[in-house]
Amino acid sequence: MRVHTVVIGTGFSGLGMAIQLKRDGRDDFVVLEKADDVGGTWRDNTYPGCACDIQSHMYSFSFEQNPEWTRSFSPQPEIWDYLRRVTDRYGLRRHVRFGTEVTGARWDADENRWHVTTAAGDEYVARFLVAGIGGLHIPNVPELPGIENFAGPAFHSARWDHSYDLAGKRVAVVGTGASAIQFVPRIAPAAGRLTIFQRTPPWIMPKPDHAIPGWLKRMFRLVPGAQRTYRALIYWLLESRAAGFNGRPGIMKVAQRIALRHMHKAIEDPELRRKLTPDYVMGCKRVLIANDYYPALTRPDVEVVTSGIAEVRTHSIVDTAGVEHEVDAIIYGTGFHVTDAFDYVNITGVDGRDLSKDWRTNGIRTHYGITVAGYPNLFFLLGPNTALGHNSVVFMIESQIRYVAQAMRLVERSGAAGLAPRESAQARFQSDMQRKLVAGVWTQGGCTSWYLDAHGVNRTIWPGYTWRYWQRTRHLNPADYELVR
Repeated sequence: MRVHTVVIGTGFSGLGMAIQLKRDGRDDFVVLEKADDVGGTWRDNTYPGCACDIQSHMYSFSFEQNPEWTRSFSPQPEIWDYLRRVTDRYGLRRHVRFGTEVTGARWDADENRWHVTTAAGDEYVARFLVAGIGGLHIPNVPELPGIENFAGPAFHSARWDHSYDLAGKRVAVVGTGASAIQFVPRIAPAAGRLTIFQRTPPWIMPKPDHAIPGWLKRMFRLVPGAQRTYRALIYWLLESRAAGFNGRPGIMKVAQRIALRHMHKAIEDPELRRKLTPDYVMGCKRVLIANDYYPALTRPDVEVVTSGIAEVRTHSIVDTAGVEHEVDAIIYGTGFHVTDAFDYVNITGVDGRDLSKDWRTNGIRTHYGITVAGYPNLFFLLGPNTALGHNSVVFMIESQIRYVAQAMRLVERSGAAGLAPRESAQARFQSDMQRKLVAGVWTQGGCTSWYLDAHGVNRTIWPGYTWRYWQRTRHLNPADYELVR
């Protein structure tokens, strides 16, 4: 099948790109989705308590605002429903090929086209390829010694087994990241005993969540500009947090005091406090927000184990201190493959260049996290070094889809077959990124996080204010690119 553009994924990125193509008058594109519905992360993660940790009025498209959010931080079902409504509103379903898993993409220099292959053996030939796969879609399941011998159910939070009743069961939770702090308070009252295996304690701030009052929703519906003003206020409040992440440790020390006070208010046991107190600077790892996590840990039937896992047996887990913990089920709250998330699609560029091999050998290198030298007409959305620790990634995605649209128009306006960034432009961007990242809390904070690749280099975070990213991607500079004739 020959089309103008192939878009991979139907999360915020893929849907946003599809909408931009429609706005530009394009109708000859397809969106390839491996699942049977749209939604990406917000379709896959259905664990108890799943919710956004950015205010909903900001974590949504600026051009498709929703006045009906029920809470400041919306739960997963509401966000997924929002994405499905957006899909239907813009008539995108007829462009989506559900149940279509992309396995590879090859640039054909004779045709100047991308050949995209799927698990079913189908092939799509396109002028442009847009990867909206993101970095939070492949669960990271640790290879625990002896896990193959475990007799009970073991599943990742992103693949929650709703058919298994946790009531009265002895449940082990491995990991204490963003997902775990949401589902632990929900399952603790039901489980007979909950054993949480924690490797590194997270910094947890109070969650300023509240129901959106009816009068405010009515105002958003009826008063022009009201919701946009509210959204702008949230944006600048969140944006102000970037200063603490970027070389101003004094700000983080104030935030740490707030987090410690939040923990001490809920937990009186000095030994448990010691287990839950991080030994690194806040922001080095993802900062979490929750009001009910710490209280859940004080229950008499909940235990936090910090000595690590030595072995999994048929009906138990043995920690590195030699203590055996009897368990009926294991739940992994261990996050996702992030820096290696793009290894799972085989992308071949000019002269047979292998993208995953390139990035493994030389490090992940892009221009603005969107384009890659040697891979014409290939665009990433929410790609390397464009994730955030302080604001909404949807803002970044919107900047990127506008930039991609500009690139497509430049190719078509110039009569070229394609474009790719110059090595020199890409190198300047990478040098600028890493110089700023070295000074930031992610590098100087004294921790190891999923932001870093196997070489300890941060390939995930955008080091600075999001308005600067908007500013730098607002207008594509043709001098940064080579046109393929």
